[in-house]
Amino acid sequence: MKQLNTTILALLAAAIIGPSSAHAQASEPTDPKATEQWEPVPKVVTPGKQDAAAPSDAIVLFDGHDLSQWEASKEHTPAHWKVHDGIATVDKTSGNIQTKQHFRNYQLHLEWRVPKNITGEGQARGNSGLFLASTGPGDEGYEIQILDSYNNKTYVNGQAASVYKQAAPLVNAMRPPGEWQTYDVVWTAPVFAADGSLKSPGYVTLFHNGVLVQNHTQLAGETFYIGKPKYKPYADAAIKLQAHGDPSAAISFRNIWVRPLD
Repeated sequence: MKQLNTTILALLAAAIIGPSSAHAQASEPTDPKATEQWEPVPKVVTPGKQDAAAPSDAIVLFDGHDLSQWEASKEHTPAHWKVHDGIATVDKTSGNIQTKQHFRNYQLHLEWRVPKNITGEGQARGNSGLFLASTGPGDEGYEIQILDSYNNKTYVNGQAASVYKQAAPLVNAMRPPGEWQTYDVVWTAPVFAADGSLKSPGYVTLFHNGVLVQNHTQLAGETFYIGKPKYKPYADAAIKLQAHGDPSAAISFRNIWVRPLD
């Protein structure tokens, strides 16, 4: 009788477990084609002939000839920074400039240079800024710091490649004054609900001279010189370059392009 009971229990267990196990094995793909995806086909984008050159789907914001893609931030009049020898140099008397076109999520390439004979120290040493989303005519928006941080001590969340007053760069990848610096940015804009409340924050990834310095950094809000960052709802915004007031801020720019990612 004991042997019979054992046999019955074994048959019941097989009846319960067996079909489930067989079903699990049957659901596993046996054909490599089962995990192949063929649609949709990614569009073709032709990269630039050099790494820093604009790819075929980019919007060229400055190619060394003119600032026709830019305007004065306050007056919305033509940008009057100095264009010479294929570069644009900050004219602090003309104020900040921003793109005429507005963007949300994007990839941005920008090259900048502080003068070789730069003077000053700390924040008064080649100060400018890249505003990823300009939400006002002044210094409102989300700022990546531009500054000579080559052997120049300052607060770390205010050095080059910092999210200004929010996040220090992972490393200092600054080249010496007089040499060109590159920023390659991926900006994920914040998302706001219909009532203006924040649904998801902004994020930035930044490479400085090819070195990762901000790794999908979450922003706490817009940049403020005094006080904590906070969010203000917006739909899309211009990209802005800052004309800082310090006397050594004759920063030059070249080769600026953007790829909208929306």
